[in-house]
Amino acid sequence: MSETIDIAVIGGGPAGLTAALYGARARARTVVFESGLPGGQIITTDWVENYPGMPEGLNGARLGELMHAQAEKFGAEFRTFARVDALRMDSGGWVLVSGEDEAVARTVIFATGATPRRLGIPGEEEHIGHGVSWCATCDGAFFKGRTVAVVGGGDAALEEASFLTKFAERVHVVHRRSEFRATRCIQERCFANERIEAHGDRVPVEILGRDGRVVGLVLQTAAGEAAETLDVDGVFEFIGVHPQSDLVAGVADLADGGWVKVDGAMATSAPGLFAAGDVTDRPLKQVVTAAGQGATAAFEALRYIESGACTLS
Repeated sequence: MSETIDIAVIGGGPAGLTAALYGARARARTVVFESGLPGGQIITTDWVENYPGMPEGLNGARLGELMHAQAEKFGAEFRTFARVDALRMDSGGWVLVSGEDEAVARTVIFATGATPRRLGIPGEEEHIGHGVSWCATCDGAFFKGRTVAVVGGGDAALEEASFLTKFAERVHVVHRRSEFRATRCIQERCFANERIEAHGDRVPVEILGRDGRVVGLVLQTAAGEAAETLDVDGVFEFIGVHPQSDLVAGVADLADGGWVKVDGAMATSAPGLFAAGDVTDRPLKQVVTAAGQGATAAFEALRYIESGACTLS
């Protein structure tokens, strides 16, 4: 089956949902292709308290539901559990292949996000959103006066460890090597903080929990010596992320690490293809920035269509 739509949004996280809202509200036929359920990574966040206009905060899953409902209210169409397997330019538009179906779009907004690398150890999965986090900016305030562990040895890990001292009483930084990979000045600033303690040559092997909350992190030395347990209330993992950009590799320009390059209009190097949210090369990865980029991408996609740049009738 083939169909023609105005704006195809690939990805149903905050960037994609906002793009869908703006596209549909402008009376453009807007269809969201989401491989799972709408909401993106935000649905795994227990509580969001830094989104403007919500001073009391909101459960992440609920925020995702509201964004989805709002876009749908204005006419956005949703194809859930619809993975886009291929994307190619053809006859002045874009062809999206999803299973046995094809859709032709005048413009595409690519908003597939990025997924954090996980430790893959016992206790991790069941405590996501309940002590296990990949975002200190999002969740750090929940650990005021408590003890947390940061896993990782690069710039992001040490910068987030320093940020967490604004809230946590104690921050343990755990790295599998004896030397940290972070820039020297970042290391100096981080470890000059008396609230931060380094644990080199240590590999996390289990996250302990009680009553649904994290209570400890079990570490093993690289040499295989006896395990030790850190009493912590939270574990923040910063061991890298994977931008979900494989679909546009070879179609649009990518930056180092696989991030999709965009300009100020959220346009990629391919005409009619825009990108927004965590998959882009923009540095700040937050719900509010993703929403702003989604709005910009939809606005620019509409301008692209209205300009006549797309030759699809």
